Parts: sequence; C-alpha cells; structure tokens
Amino acid sequence: MSASLKQKIAEVFDEPGCDKNQGKSEKERKKGCTKQLSPGAAAGGCAFDGAKIALQPIVDVAHLVHGPIACEGNSWDNRHSASSGSQLYRTGFTTDISELDVIYGGEKRLFKSIREIIEKYDPPAVFVYQTCVTALIGDDIEAVCKRAAEKFGKPVIPVNSPGFAGPKNLGNKLGGESILDHVIGTEEPEFTTPYDINIIGEYNLSGELWQIKPLLDALGVRILSCISGDGRYHEVASSHRARVNMMVCSKSMINIATRMQQKWDIPYFEGSFYGIGDMSDTLRQIARLLVQRGAGADLIDRTERLIEVEEARAWQRLSTYRERLQGKRVLLITGGVKSWSVVSALQEVGMEIVGTSVKKSTKEDKDKIKEIMGDDAHMIDDMTPRQMYDMLRDARADIMLSGGRSQFIALKARMPWLDINQERHHAYAGYEGMVELVDEIDKALHNPVWQQVRIPAPWDEVDAGMLAAEPLVRPDTMAASTAHA
Repeated sequence: MSASLKQKIAEVFDEPGCDKNQGKSEKERKKGCTKQLSPGAAAGGCAFDGAKIALQPIVDVAHLVHGPIACEGNSWDNRHSASSGSQLYRTGFTTDISELDVIYGGEKRLFKSIREIIEKYDPPAVFVYQTCVTALIGDDIEAVCKRAAEKFGKPVIPVNSPGFAGPKNLGNKLGGESILDHVIGTEEPEFTTPYDINIIGEYNLSGELWQIKPLLDALGVRILSCISGDGRYHEVASSHRARVNMMVCSKSMINIATRMQQKWDIPYFEGSFYGIGDMSDTLRQIARLLVQRGAGADLIDRTERLIEVEEARAWQRLSTYRERLQGKRVLLITGGVKSWSVVSALQEVGMEIVGTSVKKSTKEDKDKIKEIMGDDAHMIDDMTPRQMYDMLRDARADIMLSGGRSQFIALKARMPWLDINQERHHAYAGYEGMVELVDEIDKALHNPVWQQVRIPAPWDEVDAGMLAAEPLVRPDTMAASTAHA
C-alpha cells in the first residue's frame, strides 16, 4: 500500500462527524472502524467496489477501471440508479491489463485508454479507478491522470481505492475523497440563489430523486448538485456554492459533508425521504437552514402549507391499507439509513417491526432506531441465513423486507418477501413513494400463492397415508419369517 493511500485512509478515519470516532484515542483512531480484509476475501465488498458504487451514478462521466477485465464486472451493474440524460455511465470501460502489463507496467496502456475514450466519447471528465493488481505492480495513476489532463485538456480524476485497502464502506469514503480533492470547487455555477442545496449520499435508485424534486421545486428550492445520483460533472464541480447540504446516507459519504462544512462553511443535516413523518421533517429542516442562510422567511410558511396538503393526500390514499396491514409483523434486513427510516415509515401504517438489521448502520442510525422503537428495539447486528429462516418459519414475522441475496430464505420458508435494497424496481421515497411501498407490501402479503405453496403436495399426502396404513413389523418377527422361509 502506497504512502499516499495510507495517509488518505488515516484522514478518512479522522472523521469529525462521527462521535464514536472522536471519542477514541489517536492510536485507536488510526486503526479505523472496520476490520481490514484478508487476502482472498475482497471479492464482492472491497474498497474498489465501494468507490465505484459511490461515484458511477455521475452519469455523464466515463468511468475507467484500470485493472483486469473481471474487476469491471462489479456489483454496481444491478443497481437501478436512473439517469434523466446521458447514459455514458452505463458503459463499462476497462484497460483489461494482461500478464505482460503486470510484468512491464500498465501505465502506457492506461494513457492510451484515456485518449481513446476522450476521442470517441468526449465526456466532460474521465474517472480512473485503481484496482488491486495495478496497485500491487506500482502503477502511478495520479501521475498518468495528471499527464493526460494536461495533454487532452480534460479533467482526468484518479480514484485511488484498490480492493485490498479495506471494505466497501471505506471505498465509499475514498471515492468521496477523490472528488473532494479533484472535483468539488474546481468550477463556478452559472448563477446561484439563496435556495441552493446539495443532496449527498442519494443514488436515485429507481428514480427516487425525481419523487423529491417536484416538492422542492414547489418551494423554489434548487438542487444545485446531487452527489451522486443522476449527477453531472459540472454540477458536482460547482457544488461548493450551495447554501445547505443534506446528508442522506451518512454511512457512505459523511466525509463529503464534514469537509465541505470545514472548507466552505456549508452546514449539513442528516435526513430521510422514507415515510410521511420523516419526509415532512426533512422539508422543515431544509427550509429552516435556508432561512438561516439568507432565504426569505416566508419559505417556512410555504413549507408548512405544502406539507399539510401532501400529508392529507397521502393519508387519504393510505387509509385503505391500514386495516389490512394493522399488526402485521415485518423482519427488516437492510442497513444504513433504511434501518431506521423504513422502520418509522412502516409504523405509520400500523405494522410491527420484529427486527431490523444494523450491520451497516452508524451509531447515529442505531440511536434513531431506539428513539423510534423504544425499549422494544430488536436490532440485529449480524443474523445468519439459518436464523432468518427460523424466524420466518416460526411465524414470528409475516413478511421479510431485504435485499435480493436474502429472498431465497423467505421463499424457502414460504413467506412473502419484498426487495427494499438497491436492486429494487420501485421508488419508495417521498409521499408518493410511501404509498407505493405500502401497496407493494399489501400485494406481497395477500398474494394467494402463499396459501397454495403451504398446502402439502398431493404426493406428500399419499406417502403419509401409505406409511400410516402399513402395519408395523417387529424386527424379531421379520427375522423369524426369514428363517422359516
């Protein structure tokens, strides 16, 4: 691991936005918050994967992976982060290094790849991602990116986050550090207003950002930049002129919010777009902070009027579901902001949370769960597939909400399951999203297929009947019969 990467990791672990981190001694803080990966254990959750996940939703940028072609096949491709314009982010670029590159170095191949992308696609910028192999052979992507930027007159951004550096969450933050160092603050917006905000840690999954934007438009609040869902390079580069930052997923990008507060004096708050109450609180927080930063005082009154109208409309639509879902038990296997915001949303329609996973949640997330659920908070740090299966089979939950990797546990237990993670096809943010979420839960719970699959199969009934009809033969009797024969 290079000295510059070690220094950057140490800076990331010195996080002023984390009370737990600040409570540690300097020696403990340097060790970081997560266990380092062991050789061979990086697949599917490495630092490179985390950096790519965090930055690839910037849609007009060419994302070039400097490494073997297998690294380009990362888990990001099944995340439905939508774009309202450019589709360049959906194209996979890789240097596809070979054995000869490992021997002789891959820097020339990287430079040629950058040139080919710029000549063919002419993106506003190229992001270059370091991987384990190229980091181990000593390729200096910072030097190559600097040379390419000077040669071609385009920003070429190094993302130095090789897989062996640590887990996926560290990669999220290292990706954030790259745009802090090389992108944010490098351009000026065409114009600014007292109503400009940044949304950080929002990935526009299934178009969720587009359910929030009309509400902010109605208030005259402009999203100067979303980092990184449906983002544009020039918007991110000029995001330092916003008046307020909203932090959606602090687990992944809290360092961007804290560094922008230190450098450009932009206050931030952590909010959620899930659930009626949390959505309303988020709008109030945005309005209050913008007024403190110079926006018109009437913004608070306009926000309250909008909330009143939207809440009434949402509750009217949800009223048809409350009786059908009242008291239904939910097992929530997710992490980050969803571990508490979805809890709050489901409780609003009378559902009971029998457990929520906190494996990927921060201390602040856990505190919010306790605040919402009280003494009955069942926080699961790391539930095994067997424990999930037992919980569903024993009817302690009526439905499981989780990611795609856990769906087969629910199906094996013959229980309803709904995708709540990044692979989902439905948007659950805002007032509209809450109605959509409850509708999907209702359809999953009351699907007649569950009654069908729980009925014993005809051949199982026949086998059971045959076993019951056969007379029991004692071993000694059977032995005597055999001897007589």
